[in-house]
Amino acid sequence: MKLWVGLGNPGTSMSRNRHNIGFMAVDAIASRHGFSPWRKRFRGETAEGMVGRQKVILLKPLTYMNLSGDSVQQAAHFYKIPQDEITVFHDELDLAFGKMRVKRGGGAAGHNGLRSMDKALPGPDYWRVRLGIGHPGSREKVHGHVLGDFSSTERPELELWLDDMADATPLLAQGEHEAFMTKTALRRN
Repeated sequence: MKLWVGLGNPGTSMSRNRHNIGFMAVDAIASRHGFSPWRKRFRGETAEGMVGRQKVILLKPLTYMNLSGDSVQQAAHFYKIPQDEITVFHDELDLAFGKMRVKRGGGAAGHNGLRSMDKALPGPDYWRVRLGIGHPGSREKVHGHVLGDFSSTERPELELWLDDMADATPLLAQGEHEAFMTKTALRRN
């Protein structure tokens, strides 16, 4: 069993924010693979289903980004999921919009959701699907950029990207991280 976490902030006013791309990613996975309806648990929302032959629990912490780790820790403890079976989908400023990278472990790089998870879990040794939202160019603009909505020109591309990613997730579930990134990237070209 795997725990896949989408990071974001609750509330309809923030649902289209770049910071909520993690929520958008797990929503796309749930839709594509016919997951159960979302239900409130672990200070978040969960959905269960199969991706390929792997059982996956999807989690959207509803604690706001700064306390995401509390929700993740509760779900991981309840299901007895080891840290190396946890994957988090999150926004990444240091990648161009539409680019994706998967890695295990690493620093929080100023991301409060990752920082919270690092504190709540035994450490940072979980998988990360870094979803590029691009950098606005100057440090002063970062806060507004991250908490701003995707533009009307970005939204159609975002939907296609999330669909392609959801289609490729059976590879992620099998632990084929490079193949998952490649298949998602190739479908977009």
